[in-house]
Amino acid sequence: MRWATAMERSLYGPDGFFTRAGAEGPTGHFRTSVTASPLFAQGIGRLLRMVDAALGAPPRLDVVDIGAGRGELLTGILGGAPPDLAARMNPVAVERARRPPGLPDAIRWAARPPETITGLLLATEWLDNVPLDIAVLAADGPRYVLVDAAGAERPGLPVEPEDAAWLAEWWSLPEAGVRAEIGRPRDEAWAETVGTLVRGLAVAVDYGHLRDGRPPLGTLTGYRLGRNVPPVPDGSGDLTAHVAMDAVAAASARVAGRRPVLDTQRSALRQLGVDGGRPRLALASADPAGYLRRLARATAAAELTDPAGLGAHLWLIQPVGIDWPPERSGTGPEPPRGSLRDWCPDRPRSGWKEH
Repeated sequence: MRWATAMERSLYGPDGFFTRAGAEGPTGHFRTSVTASPLFAQGIGRLLRMVDAALGAPPRLDVVDIGAGRGELLTGILGGAPPDLAARMNPVAVERARRPPGLPDAIRWAARPPETITGLLLATEWLDNVPLDIAVLAADGPRYVLVDAAGAERPGLPVEPEDAAWLAEWWSLPEAGVRAEIGRPRDEAWAETVGTLVRGLAVAVDYGHLRDGRPPLGTLTGYRLGRNVPPVPDGSGDLTAHVAMDAVAAASARVAGRRPVLDTQRSALRQLGVDGGRPRLALASADPAGYLRRLARATAAAELTDPAGLGAHLWLIQPVGIDWPPERSGTGPEPPRGSLRDWCPDRPRSGWKEH
């Protein structure tokens, strides 16, 4: 079968990796920014307060997490919100698995996002699990890669016109044997999701790549019990592929009518006050307990902003119906403004350029 079908069955089928019952869930197999440290939720909480201010503190503030896992991010945001903000929050976890036990009652569990959203829409490491097809360039053009339940592959039929058009625009295949991951389903999934946002901010966080850095053999891989393993679509582990984030950004811009900000997690979290700088050594003698607390926080922040790890994740920040970035007020953190810019929706081949 084609890889998109195989991924759908393996990840989301009746006994799929994300949908079957289990005490540990996916967190027993891999580590994400959300589960690595509560500092991630704190940073998103600061972002939420900026969105709330940009919206004029509406009576109901939607906070929707797509691909919510076991609700860890919303739980952290809700727990860290000031009482007046928490009272107006409408937290919605969107996930195809069943609601986990012990989740705060205030968090609504749903299989699909609300039809309309005013507030903050989040998708942290969701797009990389949206099933997609793999193509390989043969002598007569790109063909779909077929896979069996044991992970063995072979070339299949030529790619269909819509997928061929996506490849021509976003992922070139310069020579025979080069593979591509056809990101069109992800573009469409994110565009549909952004379309539910009436006013507010949509943020997708994922590991990804841009046009000039497409990997020639693709990125499809598996994770099982904390280890990177070959991708086998048997439901026993995660199946994931990096996101062609510039293509997703173009789809987002077409729906929202304005281009998004694209930034690295390292830059975005630092602007939100999550900094891995070590505390002053003098504090160790003046306040040993305080020094250890700040050192632990700095260590956790360093993991989230590591440019060779989680800090390399890309943040796609799409405003809808609000001024963004907002004018800075007081002494709070700077809103994420993006360091990967100069991209024009009407000239998709110009790509993103880092300052």
